[in-house]
Amino acid sequence: MKEIDSLHDAVIEFIYEEARLLDEKRFDEWYELFAESGVYWMPMVPGQSDGVRHASLMYEDRLMLRLRIDRLKQPQVHSQQPASRCLHVMQRPFVSVSEVGSDGSHRASTPMIYTETRGNEQWVYAAKVNHDLVVANGDFRILMKRVELLNCDGPLPAIQLFL
Repeated sequence: MKEIDSLHDAVIEFIYEEARLLDEKRFDEWYELFAESGVYWMPMVPGQSDGVRHASLMYEDRLMLRLRIDRLKQPQVHSQQPASRCLHVMQRPFVSVSEVGSDGSHRASTPMIYTETRGNEQWVYAAKVNHDLVVANGDFRILMKRVELLNCDGPLPAIQLFL
């Protein structure tokens, strides 16, 4: 049981660290947490089972994530005048041992509240975030980060950063 507890603790610490990197706008370090085949997905409808053949709010592989991060670094980006800031407030992640994939992946689910601000505007989102993680070279890497917004099927403003 001790091994499972330490695996749970390691997954939970990884998820907390990922959120801290985003809150501190350390996007290059955050990007490195993704596996080569990693995907960041935000479904457009509750229970959406496919992000490739159906429209999503976001469905980004590492190339698209790199482009978004590089865009956020540009000082002339109109949508970042003034720059956005964010804060992740999370419940303790639930790590599901029964959902370890055949590829050695681990699944965690984290309820959270995400706040994004720009200037005097503020947006608050409730979400459940699912992480599918794999161990590569002794470290966790994100295979899939699925952000399920509670109101994903409603009208939403442009989300500038990453939940």
